[in-house]
Amino acid sequence: MVAALSSRAALAISGPDWRGFLQGLVSQDVETLREGEMRFGALLTPQGRLLFDLFLIGAATGCLIDCDAAATAALIERLTLYRLRAKVEIAATPIVVKALWGGPLAPAGWIADPRLPALGYRGYDAQAPLGAASVAEEVYDRHRMTCGVPGPDDWQGDRTYPIEANFDLLCGIDFKKGCFVGQETTSRMKRRGAVKSRMAPIAFEGAAPAFGSEILAGALRAGEVLSGAEAMAMAVVRLDRVQAGSLALADGRPCRVILPDWMRAALGA
Repeated sequence: MVAALSSRAALAISGPDWRGFLQGLVSQDVETLREGEMRFGALLTPQGRLLFDLFLIGAATGCLIDCDAAATAALIERLTLYRLRAKVEIAATPIVVKALWGGPLAPAGWIADPRLPALGYRGYDAQAPLGAASVAEEVYDRHRMTCGVPGPDDWQGDRTYPIEANFDLLCGIDFKKGCFVGQETTSRMKRRGAVKSRMAPIAFEGAAPAFGSEILAGALRAGEVLSGAEAMAMAVVRLDRVQAGSLALADGRPCRVILPDWMRAALGA
């Protein structure tokens, strides 16, 4: 299946200083990024909270940044603020971002999604292979949610740490690279292993609860509903409480947390 992702946009980053400029900002290594290669990362606040998720794609004259379309202007403003005297150009592009999944290996022009193999490929003005069914972006979003991968609608604002959104498990943070904005807090959370909450899918009956609705384990708060659809939503959950007993939404409906296999393996759950 193939879907055009109108919720995503592409920025072009170029100029002689582009590598050094991005290397000091984002959570992913770009010094070794090759043309045609894609890496997943983030731009954080100085306090280590998540601002923007980014796919960084090596290009002949720099790189593309695949970002949340609704946040494009804010991202350009933030990058411009950090640019100072660096010889870097930042420009919006008309490139259409697409996702391709559920089929055989993709043809030329498509790049494997670095987060999970199940998410397939991403393309930038790429032609869909013959036989691929074109579907709405909502179909892809549900597939992504079923895979247990959160998106920008789940970290509205700057209150989420990237590790809570599983960036460390989804190849979104290079802990071996040098400093980047928010690196100190991120590295400290990883070293101490003090991550009580993680994002994961939940299942229930009926329409999705409102963003921010509580998830309860008995009388204890066990999490909070994030973005959702019919019968399924992403949530941020307390790992030490969601396995303690039956869970319910704030309106009394039973729900259950679905930890995907890749997440169980990574967490040893």
